[in-house]
Amino acid sequence: MFNQLQPVKISARAAEEVKKIMRTKNIPAGYGLRIGVRGGTGCGGAQLIIGFDKPKESDLSYTAEGVHVLVDKKHTLYVIGKEVDFYEGADARGFQFVDSAS
Repeated sequence: MFNQLQPVKISARAAEEVKKIMRTKNIPAGYGLRIGVRGGTGCGGAQLIIGFDKPKESDLSYTAEGVHVLVDKKHTLYVIGKEVDFYEGADARGFQFVDSAS
């Protein structure tokens, strides 16, 4: 199945970190990086989330920077135009969502 749509980009630094986590935490073969939303009601709105999961039938599945990415088709509207980046500084370290430069 060929799918050109890639609603979320992955920075090279984030991809390195994802691959490292998959190796060191023994993420099962066939799993991918799931990007989605949680919530969406009330004042807080939707919160973007990432994690590791196995593919589901309702997923958009693609490879970005060598990482297998999974996005539930229902979440595409919320995540389109975002990029997963990895920040490492004196004040914090972790994945973050930024607006994609396109």
